[in-house]
Amino acid sequence: MNLKGRNFLTLKDFSPEEITYLIDLAADLKDKKKKGIPVNHYVGKNVALIFEKTSTRTRCSFEVAAHDMGMGTTYLDPSGSQIGKKESIPDTARVLGRMYDGIEYRGYGQEIVEELAKYAGVPVWNGLTNEYHPTQMLADLLTIREHLGDYKGLKFVYMGDARYNMGNSLMIACAKMGMHFVACTSKEYFPSKELVAQCEEYAKASGGSVALTEDVESGTKDADVIYTDVWVSMGEPDEVWAERIKVLSPYQVNKKVMDNAKDSAIFMHCLPAFHDLKTKIGKEVYEKFGMKELEVTDEVFESKQSVVFDEAENRMHTIKAVMVATLGEQ
Repeated sequence: MNLKGRNFLTLKDFSPEEITYLIDLAADLKDKKKKGIPVNHYVGKNVALIFEKTSTRTRCSFEVAAHDMGMGTTYLDPSGSQIGKKESIPDTARVLGRMYDGIEYRGYGQEIVEELAKYAGVPVWNGLTNEYHPTQMLADLLTIREHLGDYKGLKFVYMGDARYNMGNSLMIACAKMGMHFVACTSKEYFPSKELVAQCEEYAKASGGSVALTEDVESGTKDADVIYTDVWVSMGEPDEVWAERIKVLSPYQVNKKVMDNAKDSAIFMHCLPAFHDLKTKIGKEVYEKFGMKELEVTDEVFESKQSVVFDEAENRMHTIKAVMVATLGEQ
């Protein structure tokens, strides 16, 4: 499997076989790290990390993965570059492509990372856009395989706002890998009809399926995986909290939901999660709306079924795999 020189912008661009290859590679790199076997043969290479949206897991994953492999990193935060302000995206891409061996972008519209990839001349990796979050998908798939053995035939339920990067990307990943994806949410928060139709085609080829439902009981019945995300995404105005809480409260992941799933079911979340009052936003929401827990209860988040910190760690191993595969074995 040769992915050298490829961009990593959305899983729509990759076949199930290529996705499996990346997950296998991540598992191998994870095993090597646990055993202390170095994979630091990328000395002399450098990568640029563009973050128009701040991050904990994505930034740390890229920086540690690059450092493990002997690469240098340059972190460009929202104030640290002129991208799209004093310098166009094509010009920025061509400048960075002359200096770096790979470029990561985390920010807003998918069209930005697509344009970077068009002009950079080196691999470009999507660390998150409004529409897609492909590196998270690899981490999620690796985590599912570690805990449940395989993907084929699993019932995967996403609860929450399914219109944006997480709902879109999980539906694509599940459809490509032969899982039965269910978006369990209010119909106004269903993913776009165009993407649903595209994923239904992927599912036909893989033996999976795509379903949309507003009914929590039937939607989560006998699920293998229950997944949720924050109800208000980064960059969205505070005013949307009232609307989201009103519409999405019935889709909170709680003990009743997990009890309706299989006994072997796992709970997943890409983090950060509002499961208690230990965050500034969590406290503000409690003061305004009286809710101590939002998309998931603390009981579920801290339960044995929760694999959220395995997911978080696997971001690093899967991002390392993407870099190895697209930069090429040294």
